[in-house]
Amino acid sequence: MSNHTDSPSDLTRRTLLRRTAAAGLLALPAAGLLSACVGSSDEPEAPTQYSGTVSAENPLGIATDKPVEIVIFDGGLGTKYATDVHMPSYTAKWPNSKITFSSTQEVSTTLQPRFASNTPPDMVNNAGSKLMDMGALVGAGQVADLSDLFAAPSVDIAGKTVKDTLVPGTVEAGTYNGKPYVLNYAYTVFGLWYSGKLFQDNGWTAPTTWAEFTALADKMKAKGITPFSYAGANAAYYMYTVILTSAAKIGGPDVLKAIDNLEPGAWTNDAVKQAAKAWGEFSAKYGDKAHLGLKHTEVQLLQDQYKVGFYPSGSWLENEQAKDTPADFKYQVAALPSVTAADKLPATGLYAAAGEMYFAASKGKHPQAGKEYLRHMLSKAGAKGFTELTKSLTVVQGAAEGLTLSPGLSSANAVLTAAGANNFNFRFDAWYKDLDLEARSATNELMFQGGDADKFVTRIQAAADKIKADSSIPKFSR
Repeated sequence: MSNHTDSPSDLTRRTLLRRTAAAGLLALPAAGLLSACVGSSDEPEAPTQYSGTVSAENPLGIATDKPVEIVIFDGGLGTKYATDVHMPSYTAKWPNSKITFSSTQEVSTTLQPRFASNTPPDMVNNAGSKLMDMGALVGAGQVADLSDLFAAPSVDIAGKTVKDTLVPGTVEAGTYNGKPYVLNYAYTVFGLWYSGKLFQDNGWTAPTTWAEFTALADKMKAKGITPFSYAGANAAYYMYTVILTSAAKIGGPDVLKAIDNLEPGAWTNDAVKQAAKAWGEFSAKYGDKAHLGLKHTEVQLLQDQYKVGFYPSGSWLENEQAKDTPADFKYQVAALPSVTAADKLPATGLYAAAGEMYFAASKGKHPQAGKEYLRHMLSKAGAKGFTELTKSLTVVQGAAEGLTLSPGLSSANAVLTAAGANNFNFRFDAWYKDLDLEARSATNELMFQGGDADKFVTRIQAAADKIKADSSIPKFSR
């Protein structure tokens, strides 16, 4: 994730992809973060911060002789892009500003105590199954405003500000109540992933209608292949993204906007209910209940062994599975098939968005250097190097030009082009961690534990209503 999990995102990453996947049944201590971070009489003092003089050469005013600390999530994207591309770029420009680098697979476990004590690193990649509650961090004043980053000149695209170089919607994707706090860096395409070799060998094509989907699933099942699956232990985010993608195609993208804005009855909307019913019934017939206890990499390995047909994920998947994927597997991605003949969006409609969250900590020792590090990530060279190493696109326009794309990334580009303007996303998962966790748990119940669509939508609606009524939780809208 991500989601995406353990990697977007997310996309979520796993927000796409934001794409940030997390445990379907495991709650993280978001409330503890809020209580620890929000000002109180015993709140620790913020550290003395380093600063320098703003100039044309130093647009963010870093202290050029002071260190910067960064922490990168080690998931599906790995960390090589940081150590081999972005860190050398920063160091070449600022050789006397030493980088302290570390990585973690459990961001909240590692960093939450440091934010609570006002001793955070300067720049954080907040992703994975144990990501921190982004909305709580923003609400607690722990995240630096990135307006000056986006207004600064690009590192290597002459005559343009950083914002000018980005895919439209990038800044907005990390905006909370009018201010940009988060850089969603990876551009994630989410859909149903499959083996091009498996399909070619069997003469199969990706389905665009639900009837074609079930007919193909019957053929897979007859060959001993589980037609569709995801991992219940830590990737329920992937599955509720599928359900909400179908809901948006059935009822239009405003269905997702209403969910983000905590509107009354947003989850019990008929489009959400129809999508949940279709996928719940499909899973009961074509899924594998034993996968409730598996982690994402375990189900992904089964797919690499041709034991699973379709797997829902973001475009980080190909890189995440590189070491286990047969050389001729040929990852491909398809948009979700239409659920009904009356869907408001075409079958090519797609969940695609900027994901994988990065931010500068407002109470770090050198937050401006954290932003400067992000500026180097957003250089054309930095974005191109990221794509080469991770097989994932970035939000920097044109950065992948001239690259030889892998099968999965080439396929993701193709479905994104086919979607045109019909791509969409949601943001509640980054805004309200408790709602994200409830959605994961309800999704596992629906898909693996005999739940039904009515219970699914009613349960999550109740969680959304509770959050809306709680004045202690910062609210966001779009």
